[in-house]
Amino acid sequence: MPNPFPSTGSSMSKNAPDIRTGRLTRQEIDANFGDLHPPLKRPEALIEADRCYFCYDAPCTTACPTGIDIPGFIQKIRSDNLRGSATTILEENIMGGMCARVCPTEVLCEEACVRNTHEDKPVEIGLLQRYATDPIFEAGTQLFERGEATGKRVAVAGGGPAGLACAHRLSMLGHEVVVFNRDEKLGGLNEYGIAAYKTVNEFAQREVDWILAIGGIEVRSATLGGDITLAELRDEYDAVFLGIGLGSVNDLGVETLPGALNAIDYIAELRQADDKSALPVGGNVVVIGGGMTAIDIAVQSRRLGAKQVDIVYRRGPEQMGASRFEQELAQTNGVRIHHWAQPIGLLGDDHVSAVEFERTRADNGKLVMTGERFTMDADVVFKAIGQALVDEPLTDELQLERGRIVVDAEQKTSLDDVWAGGDCVRGGDDLTVSAVQHGKVAAHAIDRHLRG
Repeated sequence: MPNPFPSTGSSMSKNAPDIRTGRLTRQEIDANFGDLHPPLKRPEALIEADRCYFCYDAPCTTACPTGIDIPGFIQKIRSDNLRGSATTILEENIMGGMCARVCPTEVLCEEACVRNTHEDKPVEIGLLQRYATDPIFEAGTQLFERGEATGKRVAVAGGGPAGLACAHRLSMLGHEVVVFNRDEKLGGLNEYGIAAYKTVNEFAQREVDWILAIGGIEVRSATLGGDITLAELRDEYDAVFLGIGLGSVNDLGVETLPGALNAIDYIAELRQADDKSALPVGGNVVVIGGGMTAIDIAVQSRRLGAKQVDIVYRRGPEQMGASRFEQELAQTNGVRIHHWAQPIGLLGDDHVSAVEFERTRADNGKLVMTGERFTMDADVVFKAIGQALVDEPLTDELQLERGRIVVDAEQKTSLDDVWAGGDCVRGGDDLTVSAVQHGKVAAHAIDRHLRG
């Protein structure tokens, strides 16, 4: 892995930043990066399943972006029909295994659970979903079959959750699919952008392999706008789905210095590292941002041995993109969260040594600067202020709005033969579960289009 801190070599002066490897032993780090939510054992799962009221018009199902019949799959757990339970989940959400690990159930299905009261707690739907689906992936059991061949070919640009969900459903419908993927591995942010303690034991790739095993899906290494163009895909294929994600990172708005890193890049390196104890870690780490990526990089920095980690967000806790559970996770891991402050400069000579902030406040909903300033020491600064669409590969005919692709209710773009989904589309919420739904909806729309 390339060293992200090239200025911190052995020749650094006594005032050099405190960045080094091996702050914790490999055994300590392995323990720190164990499963965040250990799976339920059978007695625990049966007890939890018995807590479900099996509501008619269940609010948990309504709250699920993919529309999983949650009471239905829980009822099958009660009767020890795990295959049936998994089928109920995966026929609506083909990445139900990963979503059981990373989906913010606390603000979706579990928040809507009728047991979620001051006196009680919601049914642990995420853990039950994992209990039902894990055996399927472990055994490699195929639940779905490829449909009768239609002779139609569809190009899918992007091998993340939206692209894979679209490709799998198109294969079930009998179409040939070619997935063009930029990265070495498929999976998108599931493989490269999620905290390592949320998905252990290479689960992301096992799920990908299971999805591809249906057949009819070819994978090619190519970048849209580099190796291939949208015009070429439209000429060669009967339809195109874009699940290209967000390929660039938003600008911090201040002059940068070595030691100021994109959080998403470091998370990707961490996810691919065989020995996490060999990763360089700062003593004092400052994270700028308030979303899930900010929480992920902050918690992982602490679990790698950083002495102090601070998250600074320009608005209040209610406006943070990270859920309340994620914010509390950060705090229980020793991360300090500061609100109502915005960076105005990075301090240091040849490497960042501190960040200067100005306090902010809300004025009729608008963020304004107060003039009050403070500095925070930092050996490393992680930028986690969101990502942006790389729109150069997209044609002029493709309608964009606020840096995202405009789609209709069926995920269709302004072009007759192009659909899109996931983080790259307007109105997306940057969740795996929503990206899967986009891919599924688009696949059925493409199928109707191809069948005339």
